[in-house]
Amino acid sequence: MDKASLLLTVSFVLFGLGLLGVIVRRNLLVMLMCMELMLNGVNLSLVTFAQQHQQLDGAVLVFLIFIVAASEIAIAIPIVLLLVRHGRTLDAGAYAGLKG
Repeated sequence: MDKASLLLTVSFVLFGLGLLGVIVRRNLLVMLMCMELMLNGVNLSLVTFAQQHQQLDGAVLVFLIFIVAASEIAIAIPIVLLLVRHGRTLDAGAYAGLKG
């Protein structure tokens, strides 16, 4: 098994664990962490493909994804904290009434 296939396997496992965590868990903070795990799996596969093809496009895209992920967390964490302060729970099902 070469290095690229090992890295792609690890990225698929990371993405699968993150997807499983988002589907199974109902805690908002755990769901956010699982979404970040999925994003890291995608980033690992992008870097692996970029390294295989000797292109910098994948690395640049990963850098942009890191910037978007950091801003997403900077916005999502305060929103979750406000929801918890208002609803007194981290359960995602408790906020079903917020659908607009």
